Amino acid sequence: MISNAEWEVLRVVWTKGQVTSKQIIAVLANKKEWSESTIKTLIGRLVDKGILLSRREGRSYLYWTEVSEDDANLACLKGELDKICVTKHTDLLGKLLVETPMTAQDIKTLQDILSAKQAVTEVTCDCTPGQCRCHETGAA
Repeated sequence: MISNAEWEVLRVVWTKGQVTSKQIIAVLANKKEWSESTIKTLIGRLVDKGILLSRREGRSYLYWTEVSEDDANLACLKGELDKICVTKHTDLLGKLLVETPMTAQDIKTLQDILSAKQAVTEVTCDCTPGQCRCHETGAA
């Protein structure tokens, strides 16, 4: 699992590609008011988790990741959706769409995706009984 603070570090790495800790610190120190040691600790955690890779370059280390930003973002969202009853996903996605600023092209792209989407007959709850209202008597 990647913490919110670790995501901040990863966003710098995804933006810049290969970076030194000094470059990461330069971006995050002012934004988050984090100390150098805090940022280096976050970098170390990501290295320990195998998410950031590193090699010595002169007197410093160069950091990068082979995890794409798109793959990480999708895994994060899927992980959050896995915590919620699948019968609630469409409603939640709709609410997110309403709140998300979009260009006309963004909307067209989403319309094209929905037009191509194959519908299922029914979305079936797969929660453990007692974890959502789907299994309660008289629930919809």
